[in-house]
Amino acid sequence: MTQLLEMLPAFLLVFIRITAFFVSAPIFSVRNIPAPFKIGLSFFIAFIAFPLLKADSVVTLDLDYVYLAIKEVLIGLLLGFLATLFLAAIQVAGSFIDMMLGLAMAAVFDPITGAQTPLMGNFKYMLTMLFILSANGHHLLIKGILASYQVVPLDRWLNGIGNGQLSSFIIEKFSYMFMSGMLLAAPLVSSLFVIDIALGIVAKTVPQMNIFVVGMPAKILAGFLILMIVFPGYFFVMSRLLGVLFTSMEHMIEIMGAVP
Repeated sequence: MTQLLEMLPAFLLVFIRITAFFVSAPIFSVRNIPAPFKIGLSFFIAFIAFPLLKADSVVTLDLDYVYLAIKEVLIGLLLGFLATLFLAAIQVAGSFIDMMLGLAMAAVFDPITGAQTPLMGNFKYMLTMLFILSANGHHLLIKGILASYQVVPLDRWLNGIGNGQLSSFIIEKFSYMFMSGMLLAAPLVSSLFVIDIALGIVAKTVPQMNIFVVGMPAKILAGFLILMIVFPGYFFVMSRLLGVLFTSMEHMIEIMGAVP
């Protein structure tokens, strides 16, 4: 009994990091999932993983424990935020596509963020979630948060935050997210731009034609046809993006656990 009480503070730190990760990570942070289920899943994973983490260091309940708990929250939130940031590239691509298709006002409710999201962005995001689940990406996310204990143990402070490397890393991934979104939308956006030029030429050469009545359905039809053509390559791009995501998670963990 005494040994269990000595291990309880360390177990709570493990539970805090995993819970914070589930709060911000994709798939697990969906608002449709009840909070008791998230807490129960976090407790269950922490209970299974705790003996495997070799967290044999004695953690005492003092003022330092509060700072360690804050550190665990930061690690979990940052890793989950990084995963969500990469998948936000899908929403960025959908925003570009909806703007070119004229569907920008046809936003739908996103149960993940609780806000209005682009129609094509939400469609691609749901496909990405299905792809992640089918490829066991959620297992890799859990593996990533558990691997963080090897680099940043429970009793180690975050040494890589004060030197500016972490902030530079997050800014770099922000730019990568926008670039990935533009590249995902590039085939459709460039094709629709050519169609806009063609419709402009038609409007000048045939002024009797009501280009607004003809152009909008033509753009939407052409956009969906182009989407059907480029759709097979979408999952290949997603697999590459997920590979970069897990590599970036490892890099972030190394930055946070860097020795000063």
